[in-house]
Amino acid sequence: MHAEFPSTGRRVLVTGAADGLGRALAREFAAAGDRVAVHYGSRRAQAEETLALLPAVEAGPHTLLGGDLSDTAEPPRLVAAAVESLGGLDILVNNAAVNLPHPPVDTSYADWTAAWQQHTAVNLLGTAGLAHQAAARMIAQGRGGRIVNIGSRGAFRGEPDHPAYGATKAAVHALGQSLAVALAPHGIAVASVAPGFIETPRVADRLGGEAGEAIRAQSPFGRAAQPEEVAAAVAWLASPAGEWSSGAVLDLNGASYLRT
Repeated sequence: MHAEFPSTGRRVLVTGAADGLGRALAREFAAAGDRVAVHYGSRRAQAEETLALLPAVEAGPHTLLGGDLSDTAEPPRLVAAAVESLGGLDILVNNAAVNLPHPPVDTSYADWTAAWQQHTAVNLLGTAGLAHQAAARMIAQGRGGRIVNIGSRGAFRGEPDHPAYGATKAAVHALGQSLAVALAPHGIAVASVAPGFIETPRVADRLGGEAGEAIRAQSPFGRAAQPEEVAAAVAWLASPAGEWSSGAVLDLNGASYLRT
């Protein structure tokens, strides 16, 4: 039996935390008294803003970590840096992702294959690499852990203009379920969330005008999600109470897409 997983003072790595959902995730964990490693890919200035927004916690200082997750050498380095900075690792939130348009009818074959390679490298291989390395650290620590992957409604609903994004997010859901079974004997729970549209700077251009009205109308609530709503759900999955949800893919789409 493993000791009960703590609810505060944990060591947390959040990838893609420069702004948007990643920033909300970092703030959610810090508000709970956790130490956070704020990862960024290329937007250091925004990530520094995230770091500055995090409240001080008794467990120790938060930290900033850069790394290009399209490089398969980065996950071991990034996890090692998080462990060194935080003194260990209890929670990994795989939030970093690429989501660039490449509609099949209008995209050349060269651009199509490049888009698939880029999405696969970051969204799937980066996520899998980080999960592998984080799990190894958590097992060595012997106190359990949590891995939460940020998937997407598009894995189920389809992404006609972003098919590689939808496909890689479906793979992330499947990866999480496999890891949930493999890591449970070590006290590590693994779950995924599948958000719909979230109001973040990343999709601000898509939420404007008539197109934005159509997107908001997808939900009977008539709006898109706030980052804090998704972050709260992730925090629960990473809590002691979230253990029995290991293997779940939690829909967070405001009833905009229902599945059974």
